[in-house]
Amino acid sequence: MDERDGMADRAAQRAPRLLPSGPAQARVWVLDDPRAGTSVQALGIAERLGVPFRRVPLAWNWMAHLAGIGRGGSLLGLAGSASRWRPLLPQGVARPLLVLSSGSRSAAVALWLKARLGCRIVHCMRPGLLGHWGGVLHRAEYDLLVIPEHDQPPRAPNVLPVLGAPHRIGPQTLAQAAAQWGERLDHLPHPRVALLVGGRVRGSDMEPARAHALARSVARLVGGLGGSVLASTSRRTGREASDALSAGLGQVMHLLYRWGEPGENPYLGFLAVADAIIVTADSVSMLSEACSTTVPIYVALPELAGARHRRFIARLAQAGQVRPLRADVSPWPRTPLDEAGRVAEEIRRRFPTA
Repeated sequence: MDERDGMADRAAQRAPRLLPSGPAQARVWVLDDPRAGTSVQALGIAERLGVPFRRVPLAWNWMAHLAGIGRGGSLLGLAGSASRWRPLLPQGVARPLLVLSSGSRSAAVALWLKARLGCRIVHCMRPGLLGHWGGVLHRAEYDLLVIPEHDQPPRAPNVLPVLGAPHRIGPQTLAQAAAQWGERLDHLPHPRVALLVGGRVRGSDMEPARAHALARSVARLVGGLGGSVLASTSRRTGREASDALSAGLGQVMHLLYRWGEPGENPYLGFLAVADAIIVTADSVSMLSEACSTTVPIYVALPELAGARHRRFIARLAQAGQVRPLRADVSPWPRTPLDEAGRVAEEIRRRFPTA
């Protein structure tokens, strides 16, 4: 999720080096964008491929938004002298057959690698400089584009629409989290309801009154069932809204993890042990990750959703993945959403030798 990985991303951004890490003979490379919530899409797909892969960390300069103009891509957007980035294949390192990238900035690097190494490239999210699909540059150069349906991608043989955002949470991840956190959270009564709170889509800090009202509503609902709340805030929630959330949850047994606080982040544990999950409408990442579980997913605070988020939530609802939060958290039959796994299977089908 974007907020959880922020500290690691900032550390990577301070180290502008393009030194791949991973098995030297791996034929799959992942371009590791340092921005929060971007590289997780490519990494999640790579992990679901089930083959060794190398991570290539990237860092950007002010030209990153212009580097994709050339059909053959460019390294101009990478921080540091371009000549420093050219020796991508040190002695003993295998040439990649497949490069996975995500985000508009890494698209130029993926194109550059394809032009010089002849590898296939699979790119997540819109790769172009412009906001409308009619203006996306060199779309046909990508072997596969993995684009969320709510971004309204064009129909093309090399475009694979997905429902939400691919990520790194799958059945094995959740099983490991359940084993790690199950005993520590065992004292909490059922139903355990995870509450994942974001904030405003643009800008920062949720209004404290809004956070407090949400918390009181959830506390009444879950408390009436004799259950407990597992709450987690995000980077965009803000300190005052987190305080208001804590106060609003005071009448029900709960745990609250505030984004960025010291100690181990229990987010995966909350997902793994929850009997139901409530997610605010502003986060594609949190909703996509919640849908990887088997439990019912409810959407709260629809007023926080922008146009893209409203389209996304509508598609999730049509697919039977989510329902609006009202006065019930009863389950309904739903199949866990595994878009990273579906993309990995499509890659294996299209490029069996990659």
